[in-house]
Amino acid sequence: MTESRLHKHEWVRQQLRDLALHELAPGDALPGERQLERTYDVSRITVRRAVSDLVSEGVLVRIHGKGTFVSHGRVRSDLHLASFNEDMRRAGYAPSTRVVEVQARLPEAQVAAFLGLDAGEEAFMVKRVRLANGVPVSVDESWIPPRLAPDLLRREMTGSLYAHLAEAGHPVRMAEQTVEAAAATPEIAPLLEIEPATPVLLFHRYTYTGTPDARVPVEYSISTYRSDRYQLSMRLGMDGA
Repeated sequence: MTESRLHKHEWVRQQLRDLALHELAPGDALPGERQLERTYDVSRITVRRAVSDLVSEGVLVRIHGKGTFVSHGRVRSDLHLASFNEDMRRAGYAPSTRVVEVQARLPEAQVAAFLGLDAGEEAFMVKRVRLANGVPVSVDESWIPPRLAPDLLRREMTGSLYAHLAEAGHPVRMAEQTVEAAAATPEIAPLLEIEPATPVLLFHRYTYTGTPDARVPVEYSISTYRSDRYQLSMRLGMDGA
């Protein structure tokens, strides 16, 4: 199909998709806007629209302050209970963690209520950037009741938090989770290397140890995932005919 049969931005999008998928490698930088304008003889607005479309499709990714790059692809995750490290390894990625903050703090009321804390009682807060093949995928903020893991602040936090809880005698047994669309906040965006207000996936997880008949809250977590690097997969069945 020729340029004359397509809107200009669609034609440019097609050229850039071919460039990203067949000539460049994952992680390679896309040429600058001025160079693309000259190469395809189009306006900057047309280039930006084509690039934005490919970012939305997950072909390209913008990294705040650095430029636009060929995406490594989205991590696809089935809905199941697993640590981030297990999830990434299952998907074929090398997981790593950058610790942002670990301290005892007063949680918000809903967190304190879920964890069963008394008024004015602190919880352990662990905030980390989780990466796949060196690229930020999520920012996780986990709240743990100190009575269940009293030495948590002295532990190495680049590994699995669930492994630490298991070692403390409180293995994670079940969880309830919600997912919603959101916009990256000015605080979260730099950690994920995206622009503020970029679409993200926001997870709230209520995690328990114990048994189904005697559940004990062990973690409340808020995770912000880059929507261009992560997608959920579900398998649905039908009861009856």
